[in-house]
This record gives sequence, structure tokens and C-alpha cells, in this order.
Amino acid sequence: MHDDRLLVEARLERALRQFVRPARYAARVPLVLSVWHVPGEPVPADQALQAAYEPFGIGTEWGKPWSTSWFRLEGRVPEEWAGRHVEAVIDPGFTGDGPGFQAEGMLYDAAGVPLKGVHPRNRHLTIGAPASGGEPVHLLLEAAANPAVLHGFEPTHLGDVLTAGDRPIYRFRSADLAVLDEEVWQLVLDVEVLSELMHELPMDRPRRHEILRALEDMLDALDLHDVSGTATAARAALAEVLSRPASASAHRISAAGHAHIDSAWLWPLRETVRKASRTFANVTALAADYPELVFACSQAQQYAWVQEHQPHIWERIKQAVQNGNWAPVGSMWVESDANMPGGEALARQLVHGKLFFAEELGVETEEVWLPDSFGYTAAFPQLAKLAGIRWFLTQKLSWNQSNRMPHHTFWWEGIDGTRVFTHFPPVDTYNSQLHARELAHAEKNFADKGRATRSLVPFGWGDGGGGPTREMLEKARRLRSLEGSPRVTVERPSAFFAAAEEEYGGQAPVWSGELYLELHRATYTTQAKTKQGNRRSEHTMREAELWCTTAAVRVPSYAYPYDALDRLWKTVLLHQFHDILPGSSIAWVHREARETYARVLAELEEITAEAVRALGPGGTAVFNASPYERTEVVGHRLVTVPGLGAAPVQGAASEEVRAARDGDAIVLENHRLRVRIDAYGLLASVHDLAADREVLCGPGNLLQLHPDHPNAWDAWDIDRHYRRRHTDLTDTESVELVEDGPLRASVRVTRTFGKSRITQEIRLTAASHRLDVVTEVDWQESEKVLKAAFPLDVHAERSTAEIQFGHVHRPTHTNTSWDAARFEICAHRWLRVAEEGYGVAVLNDSTYGHDVTRTPHDSGLGTTVRLTLLRAPHSPDPETDLGTHRFTYALLPGAAVGDAVAEGLALNLPLRVAEAPPVRPLVHVDDPAVTVESVKLAEDRSGDVVVRLYESRGGRARATLAADFPVARAEVTDLLERPQQESPLSFELRPFEILTLRLRPA
Repeated sequence: MHDDRLLVEARLERALRQFVRPARYAARVPLVLSVWHVPGEPVPADQALQAAYEPFGIGTEWGKPWSTSWFRLEGRVPEEWAGRHVEAVIDPGFTGDGPGFQAEGMLYDAAGVPLKGVHPRNRHLTIGAPASGGEPVHLLLEAAANPAVLHGFEPTHLGDVLTAGDRPIYRFRSADLAVLDEEVWQLVLDVEVLSELMHELPMDRPRRHEILRALEDMLDALDLHDVSGTATAARAALAEVLSRPASASAHRISAAGHAHIDSAWLWPLRETVRKASRTFANVTALAADYPELVFACSQAQQYAWVQEHQPHIWERIKQAVQNGNWAPVGSMWVESDANMPGGEALARQLVHGKLFFAEELGVETEEVWLPDSFGYTAAFPQLAKLAGIRWFLTQKLSWNQSNRMPHHTFWWEGIDGTRVFTHFPPVDTYNSQLHARELAHAEKNFADKGRATRSLVPFGWGDGGGGPTREMLEKARRLRSLEGSPRVTVERPSAFFAAAEEEYGGQAPVWSGELYLELHRATYTTQAKTKQGNRRSEHTMREAELWCTTAAVRVPSYAYPYDALDRLWKTVLLHQFHDILPGSSIAWVHREARETYARVLAELEEITAEAVRALGPGGTAVFNASPYERTEVVGHRLVTVPGLGAAPVQGAASEEVRAARDGDAIVLENHRLRVRIDAYGLLASVHDLAADREVLCGPGNLLQLHPDHPNAWDAWDIDRHYRRRHTDLTDTESVELVEDGPLRASVRVTRTFGKSRITQEIRLTAASHRLDVVTEVDWQESEKVLKAAFPLDVHAERSTAEIQFGHVHRPTHTNTSWDAARFEICAHRWLRVAEEGYGVAVLNDSTYGHDVTRTPHDSGLGTTVRLTLLRAPHSPDPETDLGTHRFTYALLPGAAVGDAVAEGLALNLPLRVAEAPPVRPLVHVDDPAVTVESVKLAEDRSGDVVVRLYESRGGRARATLAADFPVARAEVTDLLERPQQESPLSFELRPFEILTLRLRPA
């Protein structure tokens, strides 16, 4: 019996491969080709129509890396094909690298109207179904020679057009007109569905053997030398086993068409514009033949690209939305990283995404759709609810290295207590082909059996692979109710979520806190300049909006730069995509990101300077974009500046800092700290004078170099074994005192190691309890990771890290596998460790990766906080992070959470000096636990002032907001600034609650 089964399966495999699949196309005639190789960047179709083409032969090489070639394809349908289903079938040289990672094309008609994408698993364009016979065929193929870049850990220079070379990488294989034998094609699908299902059924299930015998009967009915003539009889042999319905208890699968298109990854942004266009053209064409199709599509940015570059496809998308074939989902501008964007940036992802879908497509999206981001901040549930979102979807948690998530459908509870209904599809892919293996895995893997019966499966080829195919939809029709298989229904994600929520009846389990991905932890560090560009842009956007709003309220003639700020925000949001900000894209992407951030920052500086100039002439003023009053050294003076306001530069210093040599050491001291720097340039002591205690339990600011060889994903991962070896960088070129007071004191330490050089200035200023480490690194290492360690004499059970609109606590121990898996963690502007009555924070201006460990020492147990400064992986960018880096981090002894919040903002929002009068704060909040996140004018251009604030310390707050302008009306709004209720300017906030207020000037 066993041998007989294997013989039947081998017989079936040979028949399909050698006879049946080739018979799907009954006849072929070649098309005539000519070509125009675009000399530079891609061009629109109207320009390609005017180009001079030259003859081109099948089998000819074409396409240097990242180039574009336009092919004319010309022919005539043979008269004898009248009444047949005729297609153009094209293979420009597809390789074995899979859809979306190689040559791609878009077919246009003779007038330049886009028709359909061409992909490895979607090579056809219907010419006539049925054809008339004799009709001429004139097509244009825009072919992109995209190289396959990712090859494990092997460095390649194919990832940048500047280094990829000129050698052609494809050979054009075929371009034909062909007759599709629909009966043979349907037979192939019948066989695939049944054979795939058979292999997933247990050997002891009668159903498995029934299918095997039916397939054997099908083979007996099929003449392999006349497949077309016997296909109908072969299908009849399968009809009975295909008609048996699924059991009543079968798992229910909601299948949503999908095409996960990374907005940049192994290709540049400009190529994603075309990937989206090709896929969206495919989907809208497919909907004409399969009215049941529902395509779930996220990322407003990609819609906006298609709207701008392919208006014909955009009109088809709008029609598909109206027809119900297209479901805009996701609610965000892009599928962003969900750890590192700042709080206001995540809010704007939702604001700009939802506004686009509402204004351009008339759709109020109701879900966050982030299947591929590398972990999820615990701030998301509240942001989602405030944006009018009901549901959240992720897939990436199936990649966890150590621990399996206990649920697939659950309430996710954020740091403020808000919950959002969340689904994590048990199919463990967002690129399903509706293969029986995937569906069986979804059913077996589903963690909530007994409580729930349904899950969601996104199906379709992603990353430019073309999305859903007609074969997938044919399979879905057969799997709607088929014995032995889950029931498959193609439907909108919202239909799934509503049904799942109703099924649970409010009793779904709860997951509280962040959704930490136990993988890809190095994405907090890789491509440091991209991360720094994001951090600088977020804070400079905040500053620009504040001073522009102040100018708009105070100066009637000033024109608020709505369009410029909108455009710049969308540029920043785009670069938060989950393969750009995390550092996992090719060199081209990050080179362009650095250039883009430089332009963004330059434009924001000019916008801010113009707003400050509009406030009028005056002396020299110091502007503070932080909501907290600050006393800092500016030039040769110590200046106190109100939060969100500006003060004149005047007065003399009332406090001083001193510096002196003490043997081989240098001591810096003000009224708050005494810092001892030893002969090796290390912090030998940091004494908190107010608390009269030593802060360190070992050498501070100790730079440590580890080998960095992750097991799988080079740019993405830092694996636990990196800790087994390290080198302490204690050798110095020089340790010199460069400033000795009275307002600043600093020591410059220079070290060389390997091929690299690092210079650090350890700075203490008058009136400050913050010790800054201003760093410049010429980083020339290979496969190394650089850490900065602060062993703190604090017995901390947990660390506290800033996230968006609040903070999270994480254990410092490794009692459980969940605790141990968090050996690298993300923090925003600060990370704090504390024991009862005393805490220390480590601040940064552009670093996200950290680790925290317990540190036994002679007098007890301390806690070491380390910042992860730089990496040097080779793939997909072979020169990741090489070059010069400048950044600052700081030690803040005696820090309560409120101190960390205020000083973290101060470090990231440097005071601005300008020729201007003093400026009273436009708004002020009287409770320091309430942090103002943004001050801006309303998106609807009404002139209303919008203030977003939140409780930042983790407790209850009662506060009053005072506006320095007459207020006619005050309202609480949702995140999109839509009024919810009138509000007095006094309010109570629960821990970490976000409040958006809309103030109408009188």
C-alpha cells in the first residue's frame, strides 16, 4: 500500500511536469521585439513613446543593474485562433530568486495607457477572451533590471546604482501570443488543490486515500498525448472529491488579497513607485474577472505615488474601492517601524494616513496594519483608539526566537490602559499562496481553539511580485467548503475583525505592554546616520511648528507654511518605513536618506528663522522649544528661558564650574556634581553632591568593542553570543583639559583602535546636574559593535525606558525566558534605573539600542547601563556606518522620571539664539507631570491652535492650560483634530493619557 501510494504520486508529478502544465498553452506564435534602453533614470510612458527603437532578438542580454529598457512587442493574432482565449505571455529573463526580487515589467497599450504588470508568476496579458482572430497587437513593456541583492552575509556592491557596474544581468527569454486552454488550466488547479490537501492529511484519514484514488482515476482518464482532448474527462474523475463539503467544525479562514510592498528595502524609493503601480494595475485587472476579490492595501504613501505618477491606475483604484474589490487598510502613511518613531511622529503617521484615505477615497479606515514591523510600542493602543481605530494586525511576532506568543487574537493593552482588539494570523505569513500546507498550519497553529474558530490569511505575492493571482482565487473558490480543509472565504479584513470580536463576546484574553520582537534587535542601531536624521528631523519639526504657530497668532501678516510643513512631515514619515529607519535597506536607500534629511533640516531651519524674524526686531533672545524652563550656558552667560518661550541674553553667571588636575586625574566640579576623570580618560568617580553619594560602581563611559556575527540577518540582528567576547577600549592617545570654567569645563579624550579613531569631550557646565559626552567617531570597523558602559551603584529591579508618550519598565533580571530575550532594548531620549529614593538616567540625542544588566561589586549589587553606539554589518549595505559620526549622550545622576523627561528634551532641543524680542510662551501647563508634545495650527487651516500633551510620569495629574491669547472656544479632539467635546482648560489625566486640545482664538 505504501509503495503503491508513492508510485501514484510519482506518476502524478511526472504527468503534471512533462505533459499537463505545458499543455495549458495550446499554441504559440512569437511577437516581434524592438528596444530602447533608457540612458538614465526611469521615464514616463509618453516619453518612451517618442523614443527611437532598434531591433531586439530573443535570447539577447539586456539591463545593466538598476536600468530600464522599453520594449515594443508587435504581432497579429492568427485568424484560426478566433473564438479562443488568447494571451501575450512574456518572460524577460526571470530567474529563480522569486517574485519581487528580480526583473519586473509593466505592459502599456500603444497609446501609453498602463494595462498590467508582468512578474514571474504572472506573465500574461489577455488579448482576447474570446479573440476575434486577425487583430493586431501593439504593446509596450517597461522592463526594470533590478538586481537580486540579498545573498546571506556576502557583501555586494549591487545595492547602489553608483557601484553596481554596467554588465547586463538578464537575458530575454520569450514574448509570445498564446492560446490558453482553459479546461487544461482548470484541471491543473483541480489537481493542485487536491494533491496539496492530500499531503496535509494524516495517513490514517480515509479522506487522504479517497483523494489519492481519485487522482489515480484522473490519470487513467487522461491521455498524456492528448491532454486537451481528455482534460474534461479527467476533471470529471475529480468532481466528486472536490464537491464534498467541509465539516461544520472546520477552521474558518478569512482570506484577504494582499501585496506586502516594502516602501524601500532591496531597491530604492523610486523603484517602489513602479512596484506599487505594477501590482495595483494587476489587482484592478484581476477584479474584472473575479468580482469576489477583496484586496487589502495599506500605506497611503504608495497610493499617493500612484495618484501622481499613474493617473489611469489611480482611477481604476477608485473604481475598485467603490465596487468593493479594494479595501484601504492600515490607517498610516507607511507601514512604519513601531519602536523608534517619536510620539508625535506616530500620531502623524495615523493623521496623514487616515486623512488621505478619507479625503481621496472616502474611506474611514479602522485598523492598524503592520504585519512586518520589528516589534510594537506599548503606546500604540491609545494612539489607535484616539485615531478612531478599532483593530490592530501584526504577523512578525511569529519570528520570535525564544518564546511563542500565547494568543493569536487578543486585547492588546497599552501603557495607559487602553485596549485595542488585535489579531496575529496563525498562518505565519503575509504572502500566502492559499496552499494547503499554509492553511493546515494556520488551523493547527491557532492558539485560541475552543474560544474562537477563525483567523485571517493575507494572500498574494509581495514586494513587486504582483499581488494575488487568478490561480489563488481559483483555489479559494475550490476551498470555500472542501472536506479536510479549513473553510476559505475571500472577504474584507473588517469583516473578519467584526466577526472575531463578536465571537469572543468581549472575553478575549489580554496582553499588556509592548509586543517585543525576539529578533532583529540590531535595528535599534544599524545605519546610525539614518536614525540621527530621523531624530533631528522630528525635533526640528516640533520646533518649526511651535515658532510658526507663535508667529501666526501674534503677527496677523505672517502666513503659516501649511504646505511646506505638510510636505516635510510626509517626507519624515516616509523615512520611518520599517526597512529605512531600522537600517535594513541597501546602500542606495541610506545614501539618499542622508541627503534627504540634510535637505529637510535645511528647509526647516529657514522656516523657523523666518517665523522668528516675523516676531519682530529686538535684541538677542534665546528660544526654548522644550515645554520646561531651562537654565543653561549660552555663549558667556547663564540664561534662564521659559518653556515654549524666549528670554533675552542678559545677566551674569550666579554659578560656576571648576576644573583642576589632581595627580594623573582631572576633576570637574560644580554645585551639583564632582567628576573625576582618570589617566585613561574614564570616569573614575561621579559624586552626587546633593545626595552625597557615589554614582558609579566601576569605570564609567567605558567603551567596549564586541565581535558582531549574527546567525542569520546581518543588518537586522544582534545575537546573544556577541557578549561572550569584548575588548575594553582603555588605551588613549591623549587626555587633555580643554575648558576650565567658569561656565564650562571639559576634558577631551582621544582613542584609536583598529582603523578607527574616537574623540570625546566630557563636559560639565555651571548649574547643570547633567554630564555630557560629546562624541566624534571615525568608524572604520568590520563586523563589530561599539558599546558605552556606565556601571551604576544602583540596585535596580527594573529599567525604565522612554517610549512614545510615556515609558515602560523592563526587568533587569533573567528569571524567565521572556526576560532573558530582552537582552537588547529600545529607548528614546532616556533610560533610567533606580532603587528606592534614588535614580540615574542615561540620556542620548540619537541612540536607540541599549542593554541593562545586574553588576555585582564589592559593596553590593549595581546595574550597568550600556548604549549601543555603532555597528558594521556587511549586508545588504557592505559599508554600513563607515565614516564619521557625531552624537552626544549624557549621565544624569539623582534623576527622577520627571528630570529624565525634561533633560531628555533639553538635550534633543538645543536652545536657539536669534535676533528677536523676548517671547512669552503661547501656552503653559501648570503641572510639570504634563508634557506638551506639540503646538501647531489645525490641519483644516482654520487658524485654530492645536496643543497635544500627555501625562509623562506614570501617575495622575490635574492641570490647567493657560493660553497667552484670547480663546473663544476650547475643545477636546481626537488625534485627527475632530472635536469630541467642549473642554475647560483645566483637566485631569490618568497615567500616560494623551490629550489633544483645539483652541479657537477670539
